[in-house]
Amino acid sequence: MLTSTHVPGGPAWLDLGTPDTDAAVAFYGGLFGWEFRSAGPDAGGYGFLLKDGKAAAGLGPLMEEGARPAWTVYFRTEDADDTADAVQRAGGSVRFPPMDVMTAGRMAGFTDPAGAEFAVWQPGDTDGLEAVNAPGSVSWIELYSTDAAAATEFYRKVFGWDTRDMGMGEGLVYTIAGPAGGGEKRMHGGLMQLPEENMQRGSTSEWHPYFEVEDCDAALARAEESGATTVIPAMDAPGVGRLAMVLDPFGAPFAVIKSAGS
Repeated sequence: MLTSTHVPGGPAWLDLGTPDTDAAVAFYGGLFGWEFRSAGPDAGGYGFLLKDGKAAAGLGPLMEEGARPAWTVYFRTEDADDTADAVQRAGGSVRFPPMDVMTAGRMAGFTDPAGAEFAVWQPGDTDGLEAVNAPGSVSWIELYSTDAAAATEFYRKVFGWDTRDMGMGEGLVYTIAGPAGGGEKRMHGGLMQLPEENMQRGSTSEWHPYFEVEDCDAALARAEESGATTVIPAMDAPGVGRLAMVLDPFGAPFAVIKSAGS
């Protein structure tokens, strides 16, 4: 589960870019019990997804040319401009440069060397997510990468992450990551190499969230009934929990999990 929110290098925000905001609100509202609150008339259709009145994520229309429906993870930074420089020095690219979001904060969007998109958030009036780890909120983030080794090194350079490799059998390695100096008790996500057969089928590098649920199988069934496509059926991960991965009705990937011990 997330143990490193609201610290530099940890996940600070999460939002969905989608071609149909009304349909996406209906889908995720039915799945997680979220309510949508507009960020205002000047926000271009962007708004907040609330769980019991607390911000669990954001949602808005696709704004970049050629953008695909996807969840974007924002990592906290104390200086978005310095992070933009660090991204370029480490071999990444700037999708959109640092910009102020009224008085809420400052943001920028990047692409890592293996093609995964992510963003950063420099807090102003808005610190970040208000709901995490509870049912209906994010509890883990994960990167599937076409070059996991290069991606891990990139994020170490940009954010100073601590990482640790875990063997998964059959030669597979899962790397867990957290902010610098946090140790194993302050991890926020994982990085994993995409198998060669997946890349041959066209899979590309991407970050995706895990949302905590009370019952993984029931959540998966609700998602499928509402138009989602199952990518990984419900399965038990020893010591982790029961999880499944889907594409929402527009193709954005995410996972649901009933964490062990929750």
